[in-house]
Amino acid sequence: MKEIVIKKLEDRGVTIDDIADLVIELQKDYIKISMEQAKNNIESVLSKREVQHAILTGIQIDELAEKNLLEEPLLSIVKRDEPLYGVDEILTLGITNIYGTIGLTNFGYLDKLKLGIVGEVDRIGKETDRVNTFLDDLICGIVAAACSKIAHGNYA
Repeated sequence: MKEIVIKKLEDRGVTIDDIADLVIELQKDYIKISMEQAKNNIESVLSKREVQHAILTGIQIDELAEKNLLEEPLLSIVKRDEPLYGVDEILTLGITNIYGTIGLTNFGYLDKLKLGIVGEVDRIGKETDRVNTFLDDLICGIVAAACSKIAHGNYA
């Protein structure tokens, strides 16, 4: 199942390396980690069934919205990524909390700043017909969880 999730992310333009870059960026003030360490932690997060389910669900909703297969008013809400539509964030909280509440602060920080691939995915969603309402938050959740896992493993 992890391979299916990775393929779905890649089909949407997101690679493990893109996600790892953000993990390294968020950890740089706390602990120096290699690309390999970042990727190992991401893959560990992606091995969790609840993470896989959240990613598959969110990507599916984005894809259905692109194909106009959701009913109104939900279709317009998802396509516009309306600010008060918080279902995308709620879905992602299941990912962020796997390694404790520190994931929530990591998620909020990254979601607000839209660094790296998160900002790119968000921009593409706003400038094209691509719907990335769930995808940008899912990436934030994966990064947040991986950073939390790293933090818990390095607490002294």
